[in-house]
Formats: sequence, structure tokens, C-alpha cells
Amino acid sequence: MQWLNAALQSEYELVRVLRDTPKLTMRQLRHKQRGQDLVCLSFEGDGSLYRLLQTVRHPHLPRIYEVRQEGDRCLVLEEYLDGSTVAQILENGLYTEAGVRRVMAAVCDGVGFLHQHGYIHRDIKPENVMVCSDGRVVLLDFDIAREYKPQAGQDTCVIGTAGYAAPEQFGVTQTDARSDLFAMGVMMNVMLTGQHPTRQAAKGRLAPLIDKCTQLDPNKRFADVWELKERLV
Repeated sequence: MQWLNAALQSEYELVRVLRDTPKLTMRQLRHKQRGQDLVCLSFEGDGSLYRLLQTVRHPHLPRIYEVRQEGDRCLVLEEYLDGSTVAQILENGLYTEAGVRRVMAAVCDGVGFLHQHGYIHRDIKPENVMVCSDGRVVLLDFDIAREYKPQAGQDTCVIGTAGYAAPEQFGVTQTDARSDLFAMGVMMNVMLTGQHPTRQAAKGRLAPLIDKCTQLDPNKRFADVWELKERLV
């Protein structure tokens, strides 16, 4: 990892720090000669999902250029996306039902890819979905994603964003694909009302979908994201 850090310092300049916490540092870097931007992530955790994404090109997931693991620290270089997160868009007004359907259908595709390969995102929220300037919708931030282990009784650590995290993420049972569906339901409600569904439930045609996604019992939610997507498109 040292040679990669040295190469980055030599060839790239810092544009801005996007996030800086004890567990995660995210920086926007620019190549000094080519002017190309990329995002450099450094976090505590397993980089296996990023290594998987490095081998594929998916329209609703970021392109990963490089992954390096050293002990419990992982360094990732990924594409820089020009656009606004759903959270930033919500600062200027709520989404229409049609807008929610378009964004969340794309999120279903991205999340579905993760689920097909055995990974749970565990932190789906407006801040982690980017709408690019060309209209492309991209799911971001996989540093707390985990691999589903059928034999496990519960997650090894309690993690996620309060309000969006499913009840099982707080040590009740193990998270699975249906845990991400809970967060997607909360996100749809926030996009329509600006509020968590427990404060203000959305009305209209998407209300039954949101209600099913956010059931406290995982067995009462949609079976998978593809079932949700069929109701969105």
C-alpha cells in the first residue's frame, strides 16, 4: 500500500476532503497532468466487495480502479461522479412519484447485483445514492457492506444509519437482503414526504410498497428487490 500512497502523492493533487471520520477518509483527487478526478477511500474493514466490483462494469454501481488491503485497513480508488446525491436534491424540494420510481428502480438493479453475489449493503439512504449530471443513478458507499453467512445467528457488529437501518441490524437477527429493502422503503418515504414513515406516511400508489418494505418482521417484506422493482416499473 505504501507504493500506491507514494504514487498518489506524486501524480495527484487534493481537490477536497469529502468525508473524514475515524473509520473512513474520502478524498477527491485530480491527476496533475491529465486533469482526471477520482475518489480515494481509506477505511477500516474488508475490501472483498470492492474487489468484486473491480472486476465488473455495472451502470448503477461505481467503477473501481484499485483495491489494496493492509491488515484491517483498505484503500480504494474509484471513479469520481459528477452530480448530486438524492439528499442534496431533497434540499431543494421533494420528489414526484415518477421520480421516485425512476431512481429506486435503478437502486434495485444495483442492490440486486450485490445480493446476487451474497452481499448486503446495510446503509442505503439518500446520501448514498448519486444522480449524475447525465441522469445515471449510482449506489455508493460499501464500506459497511457485509457478506451474508447463512450459518450466522446475527451480525458480528451493530452498524447502520438510525432511521434507515432495519430492526435486525441492531442485533436481533442476522441481516439479509430484506434488511436493505427496509432502508429502501424508508428512503422512498423520505423522497416523497421529507419524513420518516413513522412521522408522516406517504400516500398514493407507492404507499403500499413503502408499507411492505418497512414491515418490522422481515418475512412480511418483499422477498427480494426484483419483486419490488416489478411494482416500481
